[in-house]
Amino acid sequence: MNPTTNQTTSIQKVMVTGGAGYKGCVLVPKLLRAGYQVVVYDMLLFGSTGLPAHPSLSLIDGDIRDTAKYTQAVQGCDAVIHLACISNDPSFELDPELSRTINYDCFEPLVAASKNAGVRRFLYVSSSSVYGVSDAPEVTEEHPLVPLTDYNKYKGMCEPILLRYQSPEFTTVIVRPATVCGYSPRMRFDLTVNILTNHAVNRGVITVFGGAQKRPNIHIEDVTDLYVKMLEYPADLIAGDVFNAGYENHTVAQLAQLAKAIVNEETTRPEPIRIETTSTNDNRSYHVSSRKIAEKLGYRPTHTIEDAVRDLCHAFATNKFPDSMTNEDYVNVKTVKKLNLQSTAIQK
Repeated sequence: MNPTTNQTTSIQKVMVTGGAGYKGCVLVPKLLRAGYQVVVYDMLLFGSTGLPAHPSLSLIDGDIRDTAKYTQAVQGCDAVIHLACISNDPSFELDPELSRTINYDCFEPLVAASKNAGVRRFLYVSSSSVYGVSDAPEVTEEHPLVPLTDYNKYKGMCEPILLRYQSPEFTTVIVRPATVCGYSPRMRFDLTVNILTNHAVNRGVITVFGGAQKRPNIHIEDVTDLYVKMLEYPADLIAGDVFNAGYENHTVAQLAQLAKAIVNEETTRPEPIRIETTSTNDNRSYHVSSRKIAEKLGYRPTHTIEDAVRDLCHAFATNKFPDSMTNEDYVNVKTVKKLNLQSTAIQK
């Protein structure tokens, strides 16, 4: 797709907030290959080594709470893909005020600044974790939001704010992705499938916390493909809408068995991998339906959880993740806490 000839959206320049993160380091190269000019706006808490050097890529070290800096950075952009947030922040590990200032307080100023700058399409990446706990056989986009953590709560609270800004000139769309898994140059080992694989490969023991919780997953290649497609769909097909984006729904115990089987196939170990089960205070459980996005947009993931585990095994085999069991750079919450970010919002 050549964006200069795409009459559907005429999008040529894309801002990606949080573009140096786990998903951003897979998404940004895809946008560049598609011919877009890309501006990454990121605090660079984890550096930028996961991003390629490219003449069409601009990297801005910026805090989304700094509305003045963001307003300047977004000038000339046709679309925004908003990934930036503090992810998976258990309240007992992180200052709730910090989470609120980054994940919620600055959101409306950021949306308003984008619209005022002439941005024509704004994709907000929410989360399927906004559903909290549900025993419904299929959790659709109309299901009540029952957040269990600050992260879930603020993700959900941002959604109606964005939809209020929907207009013919400013297309807004929300994606609620399942838990993402798979390899990224900026790796995270605080996501379910990635954690299980890391422990299976490097400890030979998988610890399952709880196990009965249902967790939807989606491969990082599929979800980043979707974000690119969201720039291409006709505006009237997605305007003001919300889409779940998942693929496979399993319990945590099933995911552990799957990781164990694939790692056994892909690696040579002196002893069999063991699974140990313990209690948990993380009771999030839901079975996400992705029927709407398939029927309305024709979007269907193609990469499996098995693919994600195999990709990670191959990355471990080539020593891409040194000290993966101990290096806190692979765990978002621990890194943010270690850096001691200030919860006081930057002046607008």
